[in-house]
Amino acid sequence: MKELNYSHTIKACFTGYIVQAVVNNFIPLLFVYFHTHYDIPMGSITFLVTANFGIQLLVDLLSAGFVDKIGYRLSIVAAHFCVVAGFVLLVILPDLTSNPFMGIMAAVTVYAIGGGLLEVIVSPVVEACPTDNKESVMSLLHSFYCWGHVAVVAVSTVYFALFGIERWKALALILAIIPLANGIMFTRVPIYKLVDDADGGLGLKQILSTGVFWVLVLMMACAGASEQAVSQWSSAFAEAGLGVDKTLGDLAGPMFFAVMMGASRVFYSRKADRIKPEVFMGISAVLCIASYLLISLSPLPVLSLASCGICGFSVGVMWPGTFSIASAVMRKGGTMMFAFLALAGDLGCSGGPTFVGWISGKNSDSLSSGILAAVVFPVFMIAGLAALRKKIAGKPSEP
Repeated sequence: MKELNYSHTIKACFTGYIVQAVVNNFIPLLFVYFHTHYDIPMGSITFLVTANFGIQLLVDLLSAGFVDKIGYRLSIVAAHFCVVAGFVLLVILPDLTSNPFMGIMAAVTVYAIGGGLLEVIVSPVVEACPTDNKESVMSLLHSFYCWGHVAVVAVSTVYFALFGIERWKALALILAIIPLANGIMFTRVPIYKLVDDADGGLGLKQILSTGVFWVLVLMMACAGASEQAVSQWSSAFAEAGLGVDKTLGDLAGPMFFAVMMGASRVFYSRKADRIKPEVFMGISAVLCIASYLLISLSPLPVLSLASCGICGFSVGVMWPGTFSIASAVMRKGGTMMFAFLALAGDLGCSGGPTFVGWISGKNSDSLSSGILAAVVFPVFMIAGLAALRKKIAGKPSEP
């Protein structure tokens, strides 16, 4: 049997982010079917998304206390099998329970636990691998979430067109093969420690009392907010810019945004040896501001759609770049630091669209006003990079 090395670990982590994309993007494609077939109110249906991300946020928070204790391998294998179990339950429970919504909700809960664990663990597992250019690998890693998102939507659309959406259960089981195979893979690949036991990692009190950490938290929140402030509205831009119906808009807009975001991460992964992450992130933040201005102020719907793609490209490296900077300036932060940063990023993902919606509501439901106000997120990203400039150029910051 071929001996596995760290390159196999990294490839398994790439697949782990595809699994994360499956967790977040498959069930929304079934919302209309669940509404009509199971007679579930749309308000309850949309709550499934809130529950999915809410549970992942809770797992982000709790995992800071137990992942290091039980180990990376057990945690990441358990994460994959939670996703498998969740998808199997999604197929079984709606027709077995008297209340189909509760059956679906139970399934979402199980696979969301897996999704939350994956978000916390995959990045530090890659960071711990003995690679030469960690910024490049980290950026490429996060691009696989984008490609997974595109693949889930594209494959599902083709499958439903060929076989009918009423046969969604077979597709769900097919998709469950991915986390099953990758979970088995993680039982065999080598797993490296992010912090050497001899050096010891930072404790909770040390991390929370470090000023640099809070700047990193701000940057992660801004990364998530900058991304989702536009991403969730991308289907509306596609409908207006292309003159298509809502169904096509829901496919074209998010896929366009995801492709551009993935392209940004792949591009940086190839240039990381020549461009420092803080430099690329600073340029990206300026580009993000420009895209927000174009989206909110352009009178041409097609230009707004193009600006949506520019935004996707501009936000691509913010999240993985912040992880890379955090690893450089707080080398003993360990899994706990990654867990809190993932939590901050998810809070940004939730808060960004909420902020846009709130500002829009205050201005006669003007989406342009909300997007324009969201310029504050990339501005704060630039401020965070400026605050860490000396720390990034100098020695790691440790209490």
